[in-house]
Order: sequence, then structure tokens, then C-alpha cells
Amino acid sequence: MATVKQDLTLQTKQAETNSREEGQQAPALPRRKPWWHRLLRNPTALFGLAILAVVLIFAIFAPLLTTYDPIKGKLIEAKKPPFSPNHFLGTDYSGRDVWANLVYGARVPVIVGGLAVLISGSLGFLLGLVSGYYKGWWDDIIGWLSNVVLSFPFILLVISIVAALGQGMSNLILALSLTSWVVYARIVRGETLVLREKEFIEASKAVGLRSRVILFRHILPNVITSLTVIATFEVARIIVTEAALSYLGLGVERTTASWGKFLADNKDKFTVAPWLPLIPGVAISLTVLGINLVGDWLREEFDPRLSL
Repeated sequence: MATVKQDLTLQTKQAETNSREEGQQAPALPRRKPWWHRLLRNPTALFGLAILAVVLIFAIFAPLLTTYDPIKGKLIEAKKPPFSPNHFLGTDYSGRDVWANLVYGARVPVIVGGLAVLISGSLGFLLGLVSGYYKGWWDDIIGWLSNVVLSFPFILLVISIVAALGQGMSNLILALSLTSWVVYARIVRGETLVLREKEFIEASKAVGLRSRVILFRHILPNVITSLTVIATFEVARIIVTEAALSYLGLGVERTTASWGKFLADNKDKFTVAPWLPLIPGVAISLTVLGINLVGDWLREEFDPRLSL
């Protein structure tokens, strides 16, 4: 009897031990810090955001930052070096204030880059969704259009469209939008093809949800992160393209201040007045650098393989 009691006691203690072990929760994984905390610990991203903030301030508050007209100059004030009285960055050989051209010229990359990416991103996103979700002849037509656009060099195609439509900011935005949608469409199509085979999409179809609801409520949230990262880098590419076209005389109108146009007007003054082509060139380079740094940070933020 004593042996039976001992066995029962041992079994009871073992059961209690197992119960306690099963009731124990697994150690909690360390929570990922908030995005703003990670941003503050990323000096390169902060530097990129600071550059973009300065460019936006120039573009928005240009009339408050200078009293000079960026287009009209006075020959009596021509060829002044930087830090001259009343002309912080000097003047060019036409008497135009360099600082005024710098702050007013920031409007062109902000407007052209922002609108062109918004239009091309929206167009490419919609076409990619339709192509990847419906497939069939929709996929064939959109794929054929993509191949046609990609068969031409990007800058050559933009130049051809601008030359056909004429010079101007609106035509430039349209040309850049019509040639930049392909990259969005291809990425979104690839991700949509994968998502449409997932169980939650099949369940949505089974309960009778419309395709429009499935596309914008279930697929859109899963591809928007990739779309955001792509759009960030596309802004940099479009800004460089706009500056190149303005340099060639195919960008904005002559009555609009542009870094690329100001650089072209003073390209032959590098040996006698190096600050004239250097200032707009550095402005373009820093703006693109800032966008790329922010884009790298966004890519890290949206990367699911990033450690907690």
C-alpha cells in the first residue's frame, strides 16, 4: 500500500510539474522600436531629410527668401562674386541674382518630380493590379505596352515626346509620366500574381466580394510599401532627367527659373566664375542624394527581413 501511495504521490508531483511547465509562457520577443526612434538613430536618413526639408522651404517660401527676380537681371550688377553687398551668392554675367535662382529653381524639381511620380505611379499601379489580377488579354495588352515603352531608351523617348508636344512644365510632366509608369506596373503585377493565389484572397472570392473590393481592400495594402520605395527613387531619377532636359533647352519655359537651365546658361563660365555653374550643380546633386538616402531608409523600414 505504501508503495502505491508513493507512486501516486510521484505521479501527482510530475503532473503538477508538467502543468506548470505547460502554463509557462514563452519568453516575449523584443518589441521593435518605433519608426521615429529608429530614424533618430540613423544619421544618413536624417541628413537626407534635412536636405529635402531645405529644398521644400526654398520652393514654398521663395518670395520671402529673396526680393530679386530670378529671370530679370541688371547689367550694372553683373559679375558680382559671392558675399557681395545685397547679393549673397553673387550675380551672373546677365546680372541675375544667383540666390534668387537657387531658391526659385527649387520649385521645378519639387513640382515636376512630385506630379510626375504621382501620375506615373498611379497609372502604373492600376495597370499592374489589373494585369496581375485578371491576367488573360488584359495582361497581354499591358505587357505589350510595357515592352513598347521599354524598347526605347528612357531619355530619348522623353526628348521625343517633349519635342512633339512643345516646351513647358505641363508637357514635361506628361512626357515623364508616360515613360515612367512601366516600373510600377511590373512590380505591382508581380506581387499581385503572388497575392491572388493566397488563401485570404480565395476566401474573399468565396464569400462573394467584388473584385474591386478585393483589389483595393486586400491587395493594395500588401503592395503599397513596395510602391512607396519605388516612388522615392523614381523622384530622384525624374529630377535628374528634368535638369538634363532643361540643360538641353527642352525643359521648362525660359520664363521659369530652373537649376538645369541656370547651369546651361553659365556652363562656359567655370574657369572665370566657377560658382555660377557649381551652385546649381551642387543643388541638383544634394537633392538627389537626399532622396536616395531617404529611399534607403524606407527600404530598410519595409524590409521584413530586418532584425527587430
